[in-house]
Amino acid sequence: MVTRLRQLTDRHPRPVEAAFLLLIYAATSNQYRRTDTDTIWWPGFVLAAIACTSLLVRRRRPGTVVVLTALVTAVAGIQGSMFGPLLLLPVVVALYELTLRASQRAVRIHSVLAVVILLPTALHPDPGGDPWASRAVSLAFWVLLPVLYGSAVRARRAYLDSVRTRAEDAERTRYEEAQHRVTEERVRIARELHDVVAHHMALANAQAGTAAHLFATHPAQAGRILTELTGTTTAALRELEATVGLLRQPEPAEESLNPAPGLDRLPDLVAAFAAAALHITITVDGPVQPLSAGADLTAFRIVQEALTNVAKHAAVNTAHVNLAYSDEQLTITVSDDGGPVTPPRAPGGGFGLIGMRERAQSAGGRLRAGHRPEGGFAVTAELPISA
Repeated sequence: MVTRLRQLTDRHPRPVEAAFLLLIYAATSNQYRRTDTDTIWWPGFVLAAIACTSLLVRRRRPGTVVVLTALVTAVAGIQGSMFGPLLLLPVVVALYELTLRASQRAVRIHSVLAVVILLPTALHPDPGGDPWASRAVSLAFWVLLPVLYGSAVRARRAYLDSVRTRAEDAERTRYEEAQHRVTEERVRIARELHDVVAHHMALANAQAGTAAHLFATHPAQAGRILTELTGTTTAALRELEATVGLLRQPEPAEESLNPAPGLDRLPDLVAAFAAAALHITITVDGPVQPLSAGADLTAFRIVQEALTNVAKHAAVNTAHVNLAYSDEQLTITVSDDGGPVTPPRAPGGGFGLIGMRERAQSAGGRLRAGHRPEGGFAVTAELPISA
């Protein structure tokens, strides 16, 4: 019933408001009778109309409406009308609206004003009515009732608003977290594809260039490099297919058919770059420590990308890889000695250094890259052993 009434009020607010005020007018104006003669006091209809009409602006000027309805009710009571809840009905409605919309200080002030205005009427001698003490208690009750009920409704609305706000904040936080996860996943996918595609394509480009250079003078060696180029492109396609296959799986596979590469594949990496005329030396300092799967993959990808950058951007045919193990950290240094001529940079820039730095940070380490004082370029990554 209450739900239907609220729906009716939401759909037809003006007719419901008019019916509500007419009902108050009918109940209030019927009290404008003289208690001693039981005759209707006709000016009371005008006062009832004033009181009920003022309720139209109770939401905009609640304090003024409280004072006006209290004055009208006091005048009616002084003229001999029956002092009771029906006569006080406009004051009750005005006090309720005031409590919903005004500050607590304003509610206290206007409640006291209403009592001050109505108290003489409540204490007015009435030989045929209730004793003055009973009427004073009745006045206090009907003034406090809308204030207390309005305060409860206001607190309830504030609680519901806070719940709604928290729900909206939680929903927004979940959405932002989902967006953040999507962004992180996109970056991870881009990094994986870059590591797979950029390395093999740069290696294939270097092998093709070397073969073209040797084709006229050393055709046998050029043919051997072209054969290795086929293996490079095949490996690129195989790794790309495996990466895309993992991304298309709805859930992570429990076991991968092809284990993630690690530092144990450095000899294969060195041999592949040797076919592209880049000779790599590997040195190891300290006792070799077993790495976790994440640290092993990160270390291999950083070495792979750093050597790819040497092949693409440095006019040299040698590079150095140093692996320095300590109890808790692996330091990887990939460097070259530079050359007299710097090859032109590939159009569109690149994401090699960005990807390596992101990989190192995701494993709990850090990465530095820059030109060496003695010439050349160096990439240094420090990774925790148990990342």
